[in-house]
Amino acid sequence: MNGADTAWIIVATALVLFMTLPGLALFYGGLVRARNVLSVFMHCFSIACLMSVLWLVAGYSIAFGPAESGVWGGLGKAFLNGVDVDSLAGTLPEILFFAFQMTFAIITPALIVGAYVERVGFGFVLTFSALWMLLCYAPVVHWIWGGGMLADGGILGEIGVRDFAGGIVVHETAGLAALIIAVILGPRRNRTTPPHNPGYVMVGAAMLWVGWFGFNGGSQLAADGGAAMALTVTHLSAATASLSWALWERIRFGKASMVGLVTGTIAGLASITPASGFVGPVQALIIGAVAGVLCQEAVAVVRNRLNIDDTLDVFAVHGVGGIFGTIMIALFGLGTWTAQLGGLVIVGVFTAIVTIVLVKVVALITPLRVDAETETNGLDLSVHGERAYDMSS
Repeated sequence: MNGADTAWIIVATALVLFMTLPGLALFYGGLVRARNVLSVFMHCFSIACLMSVLWLVAGYSIAFGPAESGVWGGLGKAFLNGVDVDSLAGTLPEILFFAFQMTFAIITPALIVGAYVERVGFGFVLTFSALWMLLCYAPVVHWIWGGGMLADGGILGEIGVRDFAGGIVVHETAGLAALIIAVILGPRRNRTTPPHNPGYVMVGAAMLWVGWFGFNGGSQLAADGGAAMALTVTHLSAATASLSWALWERIRFGKASMVGLVTGTIAGLASITPASGFVGPVQALIIGAVAGVLCQEAVAVVRNRLNIDDTLDVFAVHGVGGIFGTIMIALFGLGTWTAQLGGLVIVGVFTAIVTIVLVKVVALITPLRVDAETETNGLDLSVHGERAYDMSS
């Protein structure tokens, strides 16, 4: 065990959890109507709790278990079987590696929340998220990262697919799942209401930015120069994408909005994620500059041309960003085109199939969508019996 590595990953683990709670919750919560903000908080908080338990029960074993096939980690490490305070994963206590990866398993299904807010059934959110993490996310983790710190490698990692911190594993899977659910669920009855609290959006985005240092810098799994470089390029991509998004917004609409500026931040962060362990500062500037424009145009395509109500633009920002960053690894000559594109296609097809099947199955168990009256009145009071704000004062 290396003490410096251990100390850094403890900090990184806290930072990645901070991304979901409260970062993502505030970012998403500020973007919805006032009568639905608590439902968004409930979704994010409940998913964090449920994924933590399921990661212990089976998720970690499926993702990082010692199965030799490279496809499925098995259940040999279910409930952390065989893992104690002396077990090591590389230079880290394995229990810490478990906790760090658990925070990734939390935020990935939480990202999907943005696609279905304001109209989805709470039972569906929990049931779908649980099954999707175990049957989609965890296997993909094994395919790409299964050999990262442990003995056995996954099938995609062994053929050369490079994904440093989750462009494919996190952002492509969550983005595609979000798009599919949005199509099946259908649009909200009123899609034109602006964000109820842009201040929440800015604060949430700022928390995500800070937490992303743990997300990408921690993925080095060591306290060394590689972690420092990953952290630095992450910051530079986020900053550049924020500026390019705002500039492109000003060119297109005559004004640069605060919500647009910080959405650009998230686009830059998602885009640099797969490449953050391989690129340098100048390459990070290029990724960020393109991401701010590319993801903004993707928002327009999904909303206006495809007429899909991916409410908070999960696919356009996270999905497109993660895919773009993965491709840039090959473009910069840091990975092969065959591996990068092949990995994207294989994971994309798998994610689509699993997501469609799970949505259909779970909808038979619990309602996919709330009724018209609940949607009109808001999910906060109708579903959870609470209001975020005292309307009488």
